[in-house]
Amino acid sequence: MGAFVAFLLILLVVAVTLRIDFFFTIVYLFAGVYVLSRFWSQRIKKSLHVQRTFIDHVFSGDTASVDLVIGNTGWLPIPWIVATESVSPELSPPLSSELLRLRGNEQRHIPYSFTCRRRGYYPLGPLKVATGDLLGIMPRITQQLDQQFLTVYPKIVPLEHLGLPTRSPLAVLPSRSPLFEDTSRIMGVRSYQPGDSQRRIHWTASANAGELLVKRYQPAIARETLICLDLNSDHYTQRYGSTELAIIVAASIAYHVIVRERQAVGLATEAIIPASGIQRFSLSPRQKRAHLTQILEVLARVQTTPGIPFLELLRREQARLAWGATMTIITGREDQGLLDMLIGLRRVGFAVALILVQPERPLDVPKPRGTTIYRVWNEQDVEASL
Repeated sequence: MGAFVAFLLILLVVAVTLRIDFFFTIVYLFAGVYVLSRFWSQRIKKSLHVQRTFIDHVFSGDTASVDLVIGNTGWLPIPWIVATESVSPELSPPLSSELLRLRGNEQRHIPYSFTCRRRGYYPLGPLKVATGDLLGIMPRITQQLDQQFLTVYPKIVPLEHLGLPTRSPLAVLPSRSPLFEDTSRIMGVRSYQPGDSQRRIHWTASANAGELLVKRYQPAIARETLICLDLNSDHYTQRYGSTELAIIVAASIAYHVIVRERQAVGLATEAIIPASGIQRFSLSPRQKRAHLTQILEVLARVQTTPGIPFLELLRREQARLAWGATMTIITGREDQGLLDMLIGLRRVGFAVALILVQPERPLDVPKPRGTTIYRVWNEQDVEASL
């Protein structure tokens, strides 16, 4: 712009010096072009609108769709726009720049999609947009849409029957024993018998049948589960594949317990969070869907690191759990220290399940009595074994 103004001043000096009408006409013409370009650029700056929309939480293996919307809210056309979007290379190859032209009050959609192959927390953007007047007299107008983040949850393997042990006598899990009943699950009615509580009377059914009927509840027991996930990379034979499988196991169990069994589940782990360092996560067992989302958020972001004292994590968590809770321990190393810890957990009243992910050759030592042990080598074992 400065060079163009200097050019006009030189033309004006020449026109005044020579007093030639043609030179004055040229000066007026270029001055008009300059004023028009300046006005046009100001209107473009006010009317250019950029937006990015997408679903920011998906599961591993899903396809994420992003819609970039570039709009012109003014009545003047925008002669050219160059839009460049940045995407993490772990999600998709780099996107090519888009060259657009927008009429007045027009908007253009630029959709793209990619397959989320790995869990994680990925940035989308920034989106950089450059435009300007038709002749390029005025400086380029640039806008930038800040980064937004996509959370990719770990893959969830469907489990038909989860055989975790329990010592809790509260009511929720289906059971063959009629000792405990789940008052939230009615399985039918029966005739009233002396000694039945009035709270069990089904008044609507009694009115229709003309006799007193009481509710029959589904026999049940309850289980409070804490998933203890070992993310010490030194404890796994194949650091990436094994640890990712361990996270898949943890996510699948948490999903099954909350969604299918409607039980309380928690998560305890210690891992590194990119840009935040090593952090401890201790989510107490709960059974709400929002709690499952919180667990999946943690499992999506954690990364393994060497040197994490997993046995210390187990000691810390056992002090926080109520008697009779189930501790589901997911690790890749089977050593004497871990087996001694399982015996101690059983003695103080916990039900214990050990899930060994791609373990080394099993130790030639007696296994702790009363401890359920699963060995998982691949995703098929998750569905078949647990």
